[in-house]
Amino acid sequence: MEAKRGTSGDTPPQAAKREGKYLTFSLGSEEYGIGILKIREIIGILPITAVPETPTYVKGVINLRGKVIPVVNLRLRFGMPEIEIGDRTCIIVVETAGEGGVMPVGIVVDAVSEVLNIRAEEIEDTPSFGVRLNTDYILGMAKMGKGVKLLLDIDRVLGANDLEAIRLAA
Repeated sequence: MEAKRGTSGDTPPQAAKREGKYLTFSLGSEEYGIGILKIREIIGILPITAVPETPTYVKGVINLRGKVIPVVNLRLRFGMPEIEIGDRTCIIVVETAGEGGVMPVGIVVDAVSEVLNIRAEEIEDTPSFGVRLNTDYILGMAKMGKGVKLLLDIDRVLGANDLEAIRLAA
């Protein structure tokens, strides 16, 4: 008798690669997740120094224990409206991989939720929306209870052009 994986009988190989621990956070009413191995730390909002001639979603740089780190507002990067900084607003410092190597980048989020262990059978591929949408930055959709969490590939959220602008800002 053959052993079955997951609840549907077979687990797509892609989903198996994506399972693991994710730090989840919110932007508005939507929930997102980033693989825990990409997270360096979570900090409160620090004074951000604006850098001229950077994309609007690059808020500037912070001084984190003597190291200058660029900061991106993820709401603006995703085309969402900017909101006032609240009590739960924070910066997640992530390690992004680009042509120039690994670079720490701060991303501003509305609130950090929790760390979840997401199993392969809970992850589905990004659906086709029938129009030309760039969804390459979405690793998959995690079915959690009655909701869905979008699992992000942070290296693709901040593409090569973005990383170059961010690198110049830092």
